[in-house]
Amino acid sequence: MSQKKSMLELHRMGVEEYKKVEKLPVAVVLDNVRSEMNVGSVFRTADAFLIERIVLCGITPQPPKPEIHKTALGAEDSVSWQYYPTTLEAIDRLKADGYVICSIEQVHDSVSLEKFSVDRGRGVAIVFGNEVKGVSQQVVDASDQCIEVPQQGTKHSLNISCCAAIVMWHVYQSMTLK
Repeated sequence: MSQKKSMLELHRMGVEEYKKVEKLPVAVVLDNVRSEMNVGSVFRTADAFLIERIVLCGITPQPPKPEIHKTALGAEDSVSWQYYPTTLEAIDRLKADGYVICSIEQVHDSVSLEKFSVDRGRGVAIVFGNEVKGVSQQVVDASDQCIEVPQQGTKHSLNISCCAAIVMWHVYQSMTLK
């Protein structure tokens, strides 16, 4: 039977070293996500996949918050983040910086995640929406494209932290493993 690796064997870097490492040109945008635990989970996943930054918008909680820290396990200190009063302000800034805006939402003409490819030379902003309402229609309208995570069960959506992990893994694979 295999033995679990020790913390030393995992060769994880500290926060200061992490901040110096080159990140993927990916901004994860949270459009009015209400749960501190979901925000913390997104921070932790972003840390795992070397995501450049998280953009918190509207009512999305900002660090420091106890429930963010509880699920982020300190990733709120390693991953860069910004706050904008509205998601549209964030989108405008990201577009001006050359990012392709991709909302994760079920819309007509969405691209299924497995068919979504990332241009390695260009920044991509991935927008995740509110736990109940999803990505706002205004933000969908301002997006360059929408991506949908294929699902087969009875529920019409995934928890934002689960969805974000799936999408970040796909983007990480697209930018590093191929």
